[in-house]
Amino acid sequence: MIKRKWNINGKIQNIQFEEDQRLLDVLRDVLDLTGTKEGCGEGECGTCSVIINGELKLACLQLAAVLPDGTDILTIEGVEKTSLGKRIQRSFIETNAVQCGFCTPGMIIASFYLLSNHKKPDRKTIKRALSGNLCRCTGYNSIFEAIELASGRK
Repeated sequence: MIKRKWNINGKIQNIQFEEDQRLLDVLRDVLDLTGTKEGCGEGECGTCSVIINGELKLACLQLAAVLPDGTDILTIEGVEKTSLGKRIQRSFIETNAVQCGFCTPGMIIASFYLLSNHKKPDRKTIKRALSGNLCRCTGYNSIFEAIELASGRK
């Protein structure tokens, strides 16, 4: 059993988990943060995106045991509590960028990461930033429009 003290969504938490668990499993099964979804389990779809120490990462590829005490982890549950996260969510709703909703947490996390680092990205930058996130329903244009709306470009 591994013990860690991480800052998850702005709250310090003491966690115990098995040494072979992925971060995705710890978030969902140990911490009950089920907003982070598992899509492919191979790092191809972006559905499990989280922000670790300020970097966008895939929780399905991250072995939890290698993350030391003090690691900062931001999940969709933390993003949705921020003003930027709320603005992104509203823009996804307004532009109909959500259909089945399965990819949405990863898309919103990637959008949050993008807009935290680029206030008014152009369409090319948005496409590049979301290139690691797959959606089988929307055709992407409404997602790109949602990000433009959240950034104030539209």
